[in-house]
Amino acid sequence: MSPPIFLQLMRELSRTYQAFEVYSSTHVRSLGLTPAQFDIIATLGNTTGMTARELGEKTLITKGTLTGVVDRLVGKKLVRRSALPSDGRCQIVQLTTQGEKLFASVFPAQLAHMERAFTDFQQKELTGMTVDLRRLREAFANAHDSKK
Repeated sequence: MSPPIFLQLMRELSRTYQAFEVYSSTHVRSLGLTPAQFDIIATLGNTTGMTARELGEKTLITKGTLTGVVDRLVGKKLVRRSALPSDGRCQIVQLTTQGEKLFASVFPAQLAHMERAFTDFQQKELTGMTVDLRRLREAFANAHDSKK
């Protein structure tokens, strides 16, 4: 029996993600952050903050991991938790002044680092890859939703 036609694509997608993670996380660690810490700081940057739920959805960090990472960032005085004005039972996570300064230095540095990996591609190619990956993501989401 021959392997399914999409198996090669799945392997390449997995290898691409692994290569992306190695390239990205090596640089993030050189900035003194873990990938999860960078993800939270980058997500909170240029915002007034967000709830832990919103932060979890935007970063794709699981709730258990998110709590620990936010706790460590609070300990480093990079983020703070405060009660949401409209609902005191809900907390909002925000960058502190120190966190905003860190964001202002590490986010552009990471963008410049990541940009180097894309220099050999033309805009049309990048747009095409984006469209194709979005379609693939939607196909997975639709297949998941149809199972419910």
